[in-house]
Amino acid sequence: MSRQLIYTGCGIDRAANFRADADWIRERLSDPAMIVVPVWRNLNLIDNVATAPLPVMPSGRQGIRITGAAETLVFLGLLDETPLFAADISALDEDDLGLLIGPDASFADLRTTGWLLPRDDAAIMAYARGLAYWHRSHRFCGRCGSAMESRSGGHARKCINDTCGRESYPRTDPAVIMLVTDDGIGGHGPRCLLGRHSRWDFAMYSTLAGFVEPGESLEEAVAREVLEEAGVIVSDVIYMASQPWPFPASIMLGYRARAETVDIKIDPEELADARWFTVDEVRNFGEWGADIPNEQPRLPRKDSIARWLVETWLAEVSG
Repeated sequence: MSRQLIYTGCGIDRAANFRADADWIRERLSDPAMIVVPVWRNLNLIDNVATAPLPVMPSGRQGIRITGAAETLVFLGLLDETPLFAADISALDEDDLGLLIGPDASFADLRTTGWLLPRDDAAIMAYARGLAYWHRSHRFCGRCGSAMESRSGGHARKCINDTCGRESYPRTDPAVIMLVTDDGIGGHGPRCLLGRHSRWDFAMYSTLAGFVEPGESLEEAVAREVLEEAGVIVSDVIYMASQPWPFPASIMLGYRARAETVDIKIDPEELADARWFTVDEVRNFGEWGADIPNEQPRLPRKDSIARWLVETWLAEVSG
């Protein structure tokens, strides 16, 4: 079931062994069949004429025009021997952008359209978005402050200061995300613990999550985050699945954990609310983005591993 997570399974050959070969990369860039994945200010290109969102990944003359206008190009890999490049055109203003992409497409936030796209295309777009963001946020050397240049087909940056020469590589911040279950403590259950983040102005309840800190294991991070955010002690931390989450640069590591205590004490700086929900209560949640009262509980977005963790639990306890 984890294979169905959005932003996974892009199905491309990353051809990592060829990235350092500048001549090979140039040959792939001149391939007339080359496919381009444009990124503009963290947005991806979507067909706005079709009845449902469809990805736009130009090739041919339009692809060449886009690569020529790009501030940064990144070799993503090969799709059936066809080279794919991410092209960051964030430096263009909206007027120039319109001339380049035409009237039938527009840039959209992948977080609102990703779950509607073909899964492999959504994964490629997320991959391109993440690398484009990394290049824009790593323009200067963290050691000496000098400018950095793209290397290895866009999968590294190197300081131009010869006395420094530091190399940096795309980073991914590990974050744990966990569904905590109550299997019957105090005569209740099965129930799951869901929280409403303080930044949401509507009642979306989701799994708890947090970044892994230096010096702790992933299982320790799960237990710490649940205790800090909701005051609940957990055990039996079990890995479930992972999901790339380039919004902007994370990998979500999904877990299930069993509650040892059920009294909730939220951290108000993190959560506005946290509750135990029964199976029937979760089944009656509204959909994220639905036109319903703000106070009615809603499920997480369909593209998130949080939603997958909740739906996996529902399927299991419903037998």
